[in-house]
Amino acid sequence: MLNKIQEIFSVPELRKKLIMTLLLLAVFRLGAHVPTPGIDGDALANFFARASGGLFGFFDMFTGGALQRLTVFGLGVMPYISASIILELLTVVLPHLAELKKRGTEGREKITRYTRYLTVFISMFQGFGIAMGIETMTAPDGMPLVVAHGGLSFRLTTALTLTTGTIFLMWLGEKITTFGVGNGMSLIIMAGIIAGTPSAITKTFSLMKSGEMQIIPLIVACALMAVALVAIVFMETSQRRVPIQYVRKASIGAGSKGGASYLPLKLNPAGVIPIIFASTIVTLFPTIATFSTAPAIQRLAQFFSPSGWFYYLLELVFIVFFTYFYTSIIFNPKDIAENIQKSGGVVPGKRPGEATADYIDYVLSRLTFVGAAYLAIVAVMPQVIIQLFRMPFYFGGTSVLIVVGVGLDMMQKIESHLIANNYSGFLSKGRMRGRY
Repeated sequence: MLNKIQEIFSVPELRKKLIMTLLLLAVFRLGAHVPTPGIDGDALANFFARASGGLFGFFDMFTGGALQRLTVFGLGVMPYISASIILELLTVVLPHLAELKKRGTEGREKITRYTRYLTVFISMFQGFGIAMGIETMTAPDGMPLVVAHGGLSFRLTTALTLTTGTIFLMWLGEKITTFGVGNGMSLIIMAGIIAGTPSAITKTFSLMKSGEMQIIPLIVACALMAVALVAIVFMETSQRRVPIQYVRKASIGAGSKGGASYLPLKLNPAGVIPIIFASTIVTLFPTIATFSTAPAIQRLAQFFSPSGWFYYLLELVFIVFFTYFYTSIIFNPKDIAENIQKSGGVVPGKRPGEATADYIDYVLSRLTFVGAAYLAIVAVMPQVIIQLFRMPFYFGGTSVLIVVGVGLDMMQKIESHLIANNYSGFLSKGRMRGRY
């Protein structure tokens, strides 16, 4: 392992990329502690401590605590992620976006521009909504969350501050992608999750010291999380490889030449998106309940409480639904079959065109079932552990899934640099797992 680390820093280009990545992530962590003007940080922390199990607690995990403190990076990159997902979904219903997606670099640049515009709109909407929400609220001890005078000026200032922070993070993520190693947006989310590790460990020891958590449940919970970590790594590195045979004609009289390849399909095609969608929906009513004292809202919040069985059942249903839905959006078997045929390839035993598309659709359906079951277990089981053993919110399957997925992607990028410079690679033999 030490030799591999030395090899990483012995490649000048890779060393520069890693240093640039770390410096830009350090800027993100510094900005996560710059407060938004006019807000009492202590009162806000007390308020969020009461609402940590709702939607705010879920999205605060991605910002590394910036949302809980409502710093300039309080919204994180989630508006950008939301805008990207919305545009991905709109390609199904808007022919213009579908056409842009097929145009290559030019089309992707236009879609990226639309994503940025939509990010600004979402950030302003969320920032204005947060400002209106906290303007008249108080912490559990009665302290107001806003120390400045409320009104339109405070709302606009807060919305502009949070939007500016998101735009800066969007720019920061693009710079990491260009000059660093890995996907910038994903690395920012991973850095925010990892930043919560010290506070999670501190909270765990505090619970043990106060007697609210025993050592045996803690060992059992940690063992289960270790098993979950191994399972996530296995699933995220596994593929179903569809063989493809290429036959290309050379010149007249020169015969023909061909080659074999494969179409790699992940066991979890949808990634972590279904969990984010499902968690957003099932935590919506508990979050609304923190802003309202209406009896009907409180009853709905109690019905959707994480302490009840209906919460987990509903989350399971939504995860399965969004896994199938999102996979059908990002993978079009007809387009894949068409691209294979245009490149001179065939799936052995399948006719080009519709038969190939039907076969790919059949394989994707099986993989999606496995992926949906895997995501449901990863999302729900850690939450059950949290409720049983009163573990910190940080020990969730979603956070582990994101950290593992982004970490593996970064390691693969590093490995490609090492192999390009005649090194053996960082991962074991540099290969993904084989056929499912």
